[in-house]
Amino acid sequence: MLAKKEKIAIGLIIVVILIFATLLQMQKAPIEKKKEKVIDDRISPLENQALFVEILRIRNRSLMNKMLSYGLDWRKPPSFYYVIEVDGKKGSSKGNVGETGVYTTWDTIGYESSMVFDVEEEKEYSNVVISIIELVPTGLFGRNVKEVEKERISLKYDYRTGRWTGDDYFMDKDGMGHYLGKNYEIWFNLYQADYDHDGIPYWVEVNILGTDPTIDDSKLDPDNDGIPTDWEWKYGYDPFTYNEHSKLDPDIDGIENIEEYKLREYFANPFQPDIYIETDGMEKKGFFDLPHIFYKESQQMIIERFARHGINVYIDDGWGVYPNGGGELLPYQANLDDILGKQLLAFYKHHFPDERKGIFRYVVVGVRQDGGGFITPVKYNKFDAIYVSNDFNSMITRIAFTPREIRVMLAKAILHELGHSLGLMPGLFPGIDIVSRRVYDRYPSMPDDEYNGYLEKYYSVMNYQYIYNKPWFYSENGSYLFDYSDGSNGAPYDWNDWEHIYLPTFQIDVPAYEDPSIETFEDFKPVRDYPELIAKGWKYDENLTKKYAKDFTKFVFIKNTDVEIKVLIKNASNNEYNLRVYAKPNVEPVFAVYSLVAEGKLIGNKIEFYSQKALIDEVMKRIETG
Repeated sequence: MLAKKEKIAIGLIIVVILIFATLLQMQKAPIEKKKEKVIDDRISPLENQALFVEILRIRNRSLMNKMLSYGLDWRKPPSFYYVIEVDGKKGSSKGNVGETGVYTTWDTIGYESSMVFDVEEEKEYSNVVISIIELVPTGLFGRNVKEVEKERISLKYDYRTGRWTGDDYFMDKDGMGHYLGKNYEIWFNLYQADYDHDGIPYWVEVNILGTDPTIDDSKLDPDNDGIPTDWEWKYGYDPFTYNEHSKLDPDIDGIENIEEYKLREYFANPFQPDIYIETDGMEKKGFFDLPHIFYKESQQMIIERFARHGINVYIDDGWGVYPNGGGELLPYQANLDDILGKQLLAFYKHHFPDERKGIFRYVVVGVRQDGGGFITPVKYNKFDAIYVSNDFNSMITRIAFTPREIRVMLAKAILHELGHSLGLMPGLFPGIDIVSRRVYDRYPSMPDDEYNGYLEKYYSVMNYQYIYNKPWFYSENGSYLFDYSDGSNGAPYDWNDWEHIYLPTFQIDVPAYEDPSIETFEDFKPVRDYPELIAKGWKYDENLTKKYAKDFTKFVFIKNTDVEIKVLIKNASNNEYNLRVYAKPNVEPVFAVYSLVAEGKLIGNKIEFYSQKALIDEVMKRIETG
């Protein structure tokens, strides 16, 4: 028998031989390379290729100026039509609209239309032009008509990605599919023939997302975040990683992404600040009573005023979305109270759907003995319910006696109350809601010269002086006052209202209570106990905030306002976002809170954010290099 030492030696020799044989075999066998994903550069293999152009809404922008000018031009809506050109092929709405064949209105909301253009197979790009042609009266008494192009939008549509560039593009300053021109504002959409009808092009599905181009992704939500793949693709979110869409609000308008998604049919855009209003009127008391409604002309004035500051206003006065939505005529009720709420709570409870609370502001036009209006927190201390009168008392109080004056003064009153829902509150700014001491002393300890300084120099519709004590046509420097102040009169009595506006004010409790014991604005005592940021499970990272705060402002889609950034992190798995970017507008003394604007991943010392552009560029580079 072999000795123990000999057995060990033989065993070692066998192990060495086996290792050597294995290494020799590895050298002979080719090393398997990681397979690269095969690019499918086909554009429309499942459908005859075509481009659809939808015209969702066209709004003439001139009515506000006409309402603030002498004459009867405000009664004469424009006549216009649109022309669509795709790669030289033209289609026109002329002759296909109503009795006249053209639009004769200030705003076509609710009258969507579309055209389809057949294009050659596997075409990569199409040049698209959308023109608005207006029929302008000429000659003696306007008997002749001249067709004038008032707006022209030039675009280049990419069939691979479904995006377009040119005069409108993804993440531009006024929102994709929305063009704010000099004369007209246009909402539109472009999309191509798509087998599964989810709006995601075949090329994107197979090369970028890895989804099935034969299955409708508008019905799928693989990351279970409440929003389907098609919407997340459209607005640049990762469809396969959970996003906190119930908190994400990159445009800081108080309408979170999940709500933007639900309002997608009504022009909502997560990167474009929006204000949504539901309005109801009130039954007339008798035949000679004025209509208690939010006039279309008054609506257009408010829409235009905010449009000039990059904010879209949408007013439901009868969309028919909810059984008790906008456009109702409420039971006649005189002299609603602005402190106790009283009947307004009943209207708010039974005629303003719960699904809209916290998303829409509620505006009721009715009757009031003093001819005024108010905004009041009917639930908790959220200022989202507005009541404005439109009756004979309003005419006398506001010095408005013609149909045009009545509409202008109603618009002024509603713009004023909307200002409160945006953070412009008395007590924070001494000039707001100020009136002559002969009428009511709201700041009894304020010296007369200071009081008069605010009264005359705070040039804003938030100053009652320019609603009730001046005629509707009062102007300064040749401009009729229907605006918040731009601060041009200078400190200390004037300031820029627009820089202090905070859109989500209507959602949060304001820092002071207007209880019945309050007699003057000097009794307001703002107490800011309302937390600026609550994020359970997340930790503030001071170093990351200091390092990236300036760069991360790119995730905030508000205009003309500085923001403060906070970066929060948490422990998470590799398939989760573990970094959040919060932003708070600098609108002091208006109270604001932090909004979640972006989510990313912190991997070691590296921060990554999902980028569709990077994914597309990578695939295109591979195509170009073969």
